[in-house]
Amino acid sequence: MQKKYLIACFIAGGLLKAGFVSAQVKAPYSAAGKSVKVIVSEQNAGYRFKETETLKFADKPQPAETEVAVFIDPAKTFQTMLGIGGALTDASAETFAKLPKDKQKEFLTAYYDKIKGIGYSFGRTNIQSCDFSSASYSYVKDGDKELKSFDISHDKTYRIPFIKAATAAAGGKLTLFASPWSPPAFMKDNNDVLHGGKLKKEFDQSWANFYVKFVRAYEKEGIPVWGLSVQNEPMAKQSWESCMYTAEEERDFVKNFLGPTLQKQGLASKKLIVWDHNRDLLYQRASTILEDPAAAKYIWGIGFHWYETWTGAGQNFEATRRTHESFPGKNLVFTEGCIEKFDFNKINDWSLGERYGLSMINDFNAGTVAWTDWNVLLDEKGGPNHVGNFCFAPVHADLRNGSLIYTSSYYYIGHFSKYIHPGAKRISAVASRDKLLTTAYQNPDGSIAVVVMNKTDEKIDYSLWIKGKAAGTTALPHSIATLIVK
Repeated sequence: MQKKYLIACFIAGGLLKAGFVSAQVKAPYSAAGKSVKVIVSEQNAGYRFKETETLKFADKPQPAETEVAVFIDPAKTFQTMLGIGGALTDASAETFAKLPKDKQKEFLTAYYDKIKGIGYSFGRTNIQSCDFSSASYSYVKDGDKELKSFDISHDKTYRIPFIKAATAAAGGKLTLFASPWSPPAFMKDNNDVLHGGKLKKEFDQSWANFYVKFVRAYEKEGIPVWGLSVQNEPMAKQSWESCMYTAEEERDFVKNFLGPTLQKQGLASKKLIVWDHNRDLLYQRASTILEDPAAAKYIWGIGFHWYETWTGAGQNFEATRRTHESFPGKNLVFTEGCIEKFDFNKINDWSLGERYGLSMINDFNAGTVAWTDWNVLLDEKGGPNHVGNFCFAPVHADLRNGSLIYTSSYYYIGHFSKYIHPGAKRISAVASRDKLLTTAYQNPDGSIAVVVMNKTDEKIDYSLWIKGKAAGTTALPHSIATLIVK
């Protein structure tokens, strides 16, 4: 008996050390004396970040199975929140520049102010042109393998001033990563920045040097670059800027060129993100790259998008969970998502936001440390976009009259970004009915933010339950609420 017990202890200890148990346990939390502020956005009454009530906890040792509850356990902690934000693209910058000055100020406050806005703290931008640029362009002249002509003057007109304005509005700090859509045409086997193609082997080093040039040029302009993704959507041959890598090709480019180059050039602190594409192939890409220690040592995290739905399937959250379980030492980052096929007639559809809420709750519960929307701002046509690939953004500028339109997506994202701050620890949260979706974090100041989403047509009465204490409230139909416990 004693021998079996020792073996069991040894196995359990080994599993803990190997990272198979991802929850960290800290001292028990008591809700005694705490209150709950309820903030709601919902479809029917027009609530937008409306403080509807303040709740008090009462003793509730054992909920009945007939009751609906959201169970919170602050003693079980998981990943730390890095940030939430969106992409500062050429399209967003150009649209911003066309707004009246008062609307520019309103826009910056709405997204980046921590009190008056939704407190964006994270961002992405493009290296050279992407589909959401007014035209294709490059930082180097054709055939310049040595990159002697490297020049970011194009970005100084709109994008760099826009990023600086957003950073200032965010309080002087914005965690920014950058992604290339395509190397210059001469470096590719199809001699085209569009339509996929592959990086020619003779340009591996030159292309690795290109990332270094970009980081240094942007930082010279006063824009710190926190991280880089290797390639936007490396399995998609698109009509816009694109470049294809198999998992093995991306692994070898990182291992033999990009990783060593960043290290040699003093940029090893830049966070390198692989994949940067849909969840469907996420596990295959992660396992192929990260099981090679020589490549994995350069990689900080794995980026993913939500467009696996192009097949007619739903969002593949299972792939995200399995990837996190298998590679807990690397960080998961949602690097892009938007609702495609822009239609101005649908700009007020509540379902736009509900797609965000569904993704964000599931992504965070699967271990994601940061979440990045696509364009922060587009015009009334869902652009500008040089290939007609128009889509929705959380905020649109109607340049016909100089107004801003806030879609439901803005509010759904805001129920996370406004109340869950960088440095917050995700804590255990589970609803007793699948009609409610939930996630929860404990902020650095000790307050707890619980997000509860009701995607049904029903009013659902429920209790927020924390270790024998409960506070009752109601989830309105098609609503998202953040409950602040402190």
